[in-house]
Amino acid sequence: MPEPTERPVIGLSSATTNQPNSSDEFHFWLAPEVIVNPFDIVEAEQVAPGGEKSRTFGIVTTLEHTTDAPSHLSNYISNDFGQVSTEPNTLRQGTTIARVAVLSNDQDIYMPVMNDRPVRFADESGIHVALGIDQVPERYRVPAGLIRMSNGTQAVVYLDSRYILGPEGAHVNISGISGLATKTSYAIFLIQSILQKVENRDRIGVIILNVKHGDLLSIDQPPPKGLEPEQHELWERLGLIPKPFSNVRYLLPYGKDTPTTGRPNSFRLPERNWFLYAYSLQDTYNKLDLLLSNIPDPWDTVGALIGEITQGLSDPRTGQWGPSGKWKGVQDWQTLLNGEPLVKDGQAQPVGDVRAQSVARFRRLLRRIVQTRQTGIFIPQRPRHVKNLSEEIAKIRGGETIVVDIARLADDEQTLVFGDILRTIYNLYAEEGSEREDLPEKVIIFVDELNKYAPAREKESPILEQVLDIAERGRSLGVVLFGAEQFMSAVHERVAGNSATLVLGRSGSAELSSSVYRFLDPAIKANISRLQKGELILSHATFRQPVKISFPKPAYLQEGAT
Repeated sequence: MPEPTERPVIGLSSATTNQPNSSDEFHFWLAPEVIVNPFDIVEAEQVAPGGEKSRTFGIVTTLEHTTDAPSHLSNYISNDFGQVSTEPNTLRQGTTIARVAVLSNDQDIYMPVMNDRPVRFADESGIHVALGIDQVPERYRVPAGLIRMSNGTQAVVYLDSRYILGPEGAHVNISGISGLATKTSYAIFLIQSILQKVENRDRIGVIILNVKHGDLLSIDQPPPKGLEPEQHELWERLGLIPKPFSNVRYLLPYGKDTPTTGRPNSFRLPERNWFLYAYSLQDTYNKLDLLLSNIPDPWDTVGALIGEITQGLSDPRTGQWGPSGKWKGVQDWQTLLNGEPLVKDGQAQPVGDVRAQSVARFRRLLRRIVQTRQTGIFIPQRPRHVKNLSEEIAKIRGGETIVVDIARLADDEQTLVFGDILRTIYNLYAEEGSEREDLPEKVIIFVDELNKYAPAREKESPILEQVLDIAERGRSLGVVLFGAEQFMSAVHERVAGNSATLVLGRSGSAELSSSVYRFLDPAIKANISRLQKGELILSHATFRQPVKISFPKPAYLQEGAT
């Protein structure tokens, strides 16, 4: 590593009456011809015991150019009263001032940086000291992207896996309007990085929900033309191998045309290892709360009726499917909606403490979801070759990736599927105490459009309850949520607040004015609105300030590639 004296000084620290340096920030003026940009990481010489020197690291947040002109009018007058083509009568003395937010000091000395101390660009090892990466043991380091600075310095940014997968912290939330599939691409990249680098990676299971089109239905296929050389170099610079996923199983939804065509209700068909899933009443009777999660139920009448139905269709001895008593005739969706005990002689009937009027409303709601507006996923009886989704999810093994396609499902159907996955995994780890030897130590669940299931202003709903359970207890259970959405302000604050890693793409000023971004310096907020495609802001539990990173393109076949 080059000694600090071998790297050029780019300026000297500066403290004034109006802008003093503090333990949290310092300023420096730039030497002529030096180019510095926001998010560059610099180091300033600092005091240390015994007359030695230490280094204070910081990240540039803003740059200002100042001159000795008392006003803009003075500059106008000095240029011969506005003559743009003549030499000014008075040459102004000026310099560019950089404001720097302190990240760390290599000897934990947080005295303000004194005036006229040399400032240099940090090198890669210095950047690692600045971010605390040097304190993270190698076995816990997960490559998360590359810092590129104005002087050409590059540094790999590592996350601490103990704050991604637990037990110290968990969960990743990705937001922004950074362009087509940027958030999804980064989430998949980070998952691949975890699967290549962490210890016991063969004990990690991954569940990915394909929410938009068919991009994630070929993650086990390489790009037909390979990656561009610069992308290949970026993967290798991060210490990763650019390759598609292995050991992938696809679960695709049954559709209205499936009985005749045999094809799922998906935008594209994976090349191999795909299976159909569907929901008969037998598969859904104990998940009706998830199916009706989007229905307002302030008086819990729908919830009470769902409880009666679930109890009536359960075998009291085993708790499994087993209609008995007055529910014995209920075998499928049709007999539930149009037969006893909900209906008699064409009229809705009271059930338990639920009035007939409420039963009639429930029937209208359920009929609309499972019959009138359904996409084909709800069927009378599930054929043997069609899978029960929760049973398939419960079979997950370490080293396996399951992709569940919900892209063409209706909103209520998507909520059911996502809730079914969360509940199955949560029960597997939290309640049942499964003794399966091949049960993964950790499970990562990735979903886009998280705000649909955990919206900011939602008070309570069955699906929100499942998301919050995992957000708040997942790190101790080994269940990790990777969520993405356009606007972090649209997601429940307890979900974002429990995410130890936040990733921000380009966002508008109106969105950034929301209180959920209060952890960001105002100057950094201004820079987020100028991010380019492929650039992200990364905030991690162990970083004192967010950093700007680049990441490589996916190493798998994406929709539209030829």
